[in-house]
Amino acid sequence: MRIKSVPGDSTRPITDRVKESLFNIIGKDIIDSHFLDVYGGSGSVSIEALSRGASYARILELNATAFTTIKDNLRFTHLFDKANVIKIDSLKYLKNNADQTFDYIYVAPPQYKKMWITTLQILETNNAWLREDGWIIVQIHPIEEETYPSTYFEIFDRRKYGSTLLLFFQKESKR
Repeated sequence: MRIKSVPGDSTRPITDRVKESLFNIIGKDIIDSHFLDVYGGSGSVSIEALSRGASYARILELNATAFTTIKDNLRFTHLFDKANVIKIDSLKYLKNNADQTFDYIYVAPPQYKKMWITTLQILETNNAWLREDGWIIVQIHPIEEETYPSTYFEIFDRRKYGSTLLLFFQKESKR
């Protein structure tokens, strides 16, 4: 199915190639998982997770146009009942007490603002959002990459696809 893109340049869409590669890495572990999409964009990553068997996706998005696009795309794909879309500042939201834990937390923030680092720092101090064996997956442009000095999460994989870099983190105790 071809879903809607967010009009304008307020979001950074993921290419089909990168999305396919991401879900090939996750594999069958996506089945019955809970997925948190911190910067929802068009919702395409969460929709892909749900279409591959995730049982639930929570999608955070502050931009009003993107928020509406996500809801439209969920209705179009008949996945609306498996998702919860929240119009909110993701960084503020993640500072709240976790009301549930997630198997996967997907972080694809606006480019070139180091928001991925800020997001990981918040998740470190409020790590109940991530299950013990869960993954945080960060999508950035390769020039945004820098060493992340974590005492709680460690990077266990890194994949580059042209102008997209995926970084995979998990809690250190799980290696």
